[in-house]
Amino acid sequence: MGSDSGSGGRPDLRRSGSDERPGLRRPGSDRRPGFRRRDHSVAPWIRTRLRTAPGAAVALALLVMATACLAAAFPRAVERYEDAGLRRAVVDATAPRTSLQVSAPQPGTYIPQSERESAVSPDSMRKSYERLLNVVERPLAVDPAQSTYGVRNVNNLEAAETWLPMPSGLPAQMSLAAQSGLAEHSKMSAGRLPRAGDTVTAATREVEAAVTTETAKRLHIKVGSVIHVPGMQRDPLAVRITGIVVPRDPEGVYWTTQPLLRTPSLIRPPTQGAEPETYWLGALLLPPAAAPVLLGTPGEPARYWLLNPDPAALTAHDLPRLGSAVASLESGPGLVKVRASTDADTGVSTDLDEVLTSYAELRSGVRPLVSVAAFGTGAVAVVVLLMAGRLTADRRRTELALLRARGASLRGLTRRLLTETAVVALPAGALGLAGALLLVPYGRAQYAVGAALAVTLLACAALPLRALAAHRVVGVHGAREDLTSVRPSRRRTIAELTLLVLASAAVLALRNRGTSGTSDEALDSGTSGDLGSSGDQLVAMAPVLIGVIAALVLVRLYPLPLRWLARPAGRMRGAIGHLSLARAGRTSVSTVLPLLALLTALTTAAFGGSVLAGVADARDRAAVLNLGADARVEAEDPLPASLPERVRSAPGVQEVTPLSIAYEAKPGAGVESVPLAGVDPEGYARLAGRTGLGAFPADNLKASPADGPSKPGTDGGSAKPGDSGPSQSSADDSAKPGTEDSAEAGGSGSAKAPLPALASSAVADRYGTRPFSLRLSDGSDVTVRITLVRDLTPALPGTDFLIVDRAGLGTVAARPTTLLVTGDHVSGRALRKAVAAATGSGADTGATARADVRLRSEERARYVDSPLQSGAERVYAAAVAAGSGYAVLALLLALVRAAPERAALLARLRTMGLTRSQGRRLLVLEALPQALLAAAGGVLTGWAAVRLLAPGIDLTSIALATPGGAPPTGTAALHTDPASLFLPALTVLLLATGIAAGQAWWTGRRGSVRELRAGDSR
Repeated sequence: MGSDSGSGGRPDLRRSGSDERPGLRRPGSDRRPGFRRRDHSVAPWIRTRLRTAPGAAVALALLVMATACLAAAFPRAVERYEDAGLRRAVVDATAPRTSLQVSAPQPGTYIPQSERESAVSPDSMRKSYERLLNVVERPLAVDPAQSTYGVRNVNNLEAAETWLPMPSGLPAQMSLAAQSGLAEHSKMSAGRLPRAGDTVTAATREVEAAVTTETAKRLHIKVGSVIHVPGMQRDPLAVRITGIVVPRDPEGVYWTTQPLLRTPSLIRPPTQGAEPETYWLGALLLPPAAAPVLLGTPGEPARYWLLNPDPAALTAHDLPRLGSAVASLESGPGLVKVRASTDADTGVSTDLDEVLTSYAELRSGVRPLVSVAAFGTGAVAVVVLLMAGRLTADRRRTELALLRARGASLRGLTRRLLTETAVVALPAGALGLAGALLLVPYGRAQYAVGAALAVTLLACAALPLRALAAHRVVGVHGAREDLTSVRPSRRRTIAELTLLVLASAAVLALRNRGTSGTSDEALDSGTSGDLGSSGDQLVAMAPVLIGVIAALVLVRLYPLPLRWLARPAGRMRGAIGHLSLARAGRTSVSTVLPLLALLTALTTAAFGGSVLAGVADARDRAAVLNLGADARVEAEDPLPASLPERVRSAPGVQEVTPLSIAYEAKPGAGVESVPLAGVDPEGYARLAGRTGLGAFPADNLKASPADGPSKPGTDGGSAKPGDSGPSQSSADDSAKPGTEDSAEAGGSGSAKAPLPALASSAVADRYGTRPFSLRLSDGSDVTVRITLVRDLTPALPGTDFLIVDRAGLGTVAARPTTLLVTGDHVSGRALRKAVAAATGSGADTGATARADVRLRSEERARYVDSPLQSGAERVYAAAVAAGSGYAVLALLLALVRAAPERAALLARLRTMGLTRSQGRRLLVLEALPQALLAAAGGVLTGWAAVRLLAPGIDLTSIALATPGGAPPTGTAALHTDPASLFLPALTVLLLATGIAAGQAWWTGRRGSVRELRAGDSR
């Protein structure tokens, strides 16, 4: 009793549940703090869930893996083509521009002669070269195999030998160079390599040298020849040729940095005489040990070190640091180190900084366009991942609501769902990352890892966040969320207005600044085209934001036509129409996500397709501007008379237009020249109309018969020299040539009517409408009068040209020098074979000995030669294709979400007498309003995006940029591409209706017992 008195007679509940049987203990009864043994009688949550729905887990894993792979591959692909474009730009710029040319004058005459000779010795030059290699800082790397050093004379030396060729009687001149690496970069053709004696000084009387095969051929040099050059305070220096070498790589850096070492030049000094004088300039290659002998010549010897950058070590992301490194070497701390390593008067010169700046400008025009596609595809992928999480949450809504009703905490439920999703998403994301690294085995890995990690985290968080938002309040049955009955909340209205403001700001910024509206200091700042600022990101997201706004607006407007059509459909015979509209109106408000994905993808596809179509059209246009037709055969001399017929009989050729072009026609007594083309008016007018390059009436260009002789001293017309030319759309187009005053035909002794001429605007502004004389290259004169003005013409590219009737030219001047060939499928091989047969040259080369053959397809290919442009196009096309794939996936997810409900509906309606054909029509008509909404909205949104953003989009950088920084031919503007607008929309419409019809057919073949079971929501 004593023990129970304290409890008031109540039993001790703490011991009543204990198991007193020996050998049995409850889990956790070992009294170890913080430890509880797992109860194996309860199945693990994650394993149970994965076994319950393995298909959903596999689908999620595939989605995450594909998305992570694409996200990780994108930055590596961009980095790959940007680096390749930079290296191609450096290689195409040639070594004379990109190499670091370090030069120092000869040692001063105030120091002892022995020290001067030691300063140019091979040991001293090599040590300075090694120190220079250490001065160049990363990321700028020097390629030692393509770098060299030596001593050469700055002033050329006259050779006294009379057996050297002298075209104008002037003696040949020589450049002496003692450059290292001759044995490694050449092979012997005759003789041996030159050698130096034991000790070569400034007073040495004879040294050995070698020449290249081209120098030996053009200057008539043989092994054993001796060439004398002047000496300074000494006898002439004798240079004995001991060998003739062949460059191992004539186009390599070693020979192209100083082309004179490989190929002699015919120099034409500036003179005032009528006949220009010329002389040959060649190079004699001395051994490095013979460099001191140059100190005894008046050629002002100079030391030089040519450091060629290694293109393989250049990367686009280091572009700002590369510019800083080059600037430092030219005029900064790097130059101080260079002078400390060589000489106090050493200088560094290079055009590498200009090459880098040109590439930075090109990249700044390409990057924003690629970013637009990346943002669009990324937005669609994000929407699809959110839709996948929402689909899973809706499928398990009853289960999660029951767990909440039985006491599951919101935090615990979210944690379980996060763990369950992570088990599937994390391995899938890792596999996607590995696939991206294997697919694109180039580039920095940190950006790929970050992109794949972001995709994986989003996939992991989509389901828990949706469950967190849907089950914050405990409840088994939720309210209806019909699209036609739920009114938008204030939060939704505020969010939509915010997106509207963002989209408007992005469109306005893009129209005002353009995609390449970045700072001119692109190379110095390193931010050009990087889309690093929030404003640039907003500009890149402009098409996406337009799609978002359109989706939100269409979702708000969608219930209105359904309400308008519901009443008339209810009065119609049959229940299919009314039932389909009712079903379409009961669509959940969650339809905004698939509609958002579809519209964003359709907008991105329309915008991207318009960009690619604009690029292709611009290149075709530029090729036509350069050639004037589908093919061009051109020569400096007149072409054979049989060539037009041979070309006309080539496969694929439809018409041949012969031209007589004189590029050096000189108006009056002036020194400037104007390109003149003589044409056949009928054929040339057809060509101009077909190509769209300045169409004109053929009769206005035909030459008229000669009028009566003009009076001596007449000016040929009443127009003054300052009068402006005829306008492009004035009545001058229909003016009859030859009815006004005539001009005197220079040198002919008889007066003829001036030839009507078609001129460019610039030429018409200079010469007006008065007749004026032209002196042709063959010495003949012709008088022309401008009657037509056009900005473009097929015969001559550029802004200066004159076109006249060939019949009005002399016999020599009228002979064709150019053929413009048109045809649907012109065969380049057959065309070159025909030209070669007529000109008597080999047909196995792109250009014959006398005539150059150029095809429009080959000319167009020049604009896609840069890896930066071609890589950006491929990435852009891949991004658009991926966005379209995600749009289709979003449509499938939306249909899968409603598939069980539709199957149950058909099962119930079949018990009431619904036929299979009626079931198919019901599902098709139910899916048709949403599909029509997405298709029509996509077309309108894509059209609006292109029209709104076109003024700020310049496609010239990606379409027409040419190697070497040459100005492009024409410009490239963004325009609407009908195929890009309608084909994706029609695809969405056909997929939606086709899937609905397929579901109805499949459901009709299955039994209805499962769908009719009460309470079974599967």
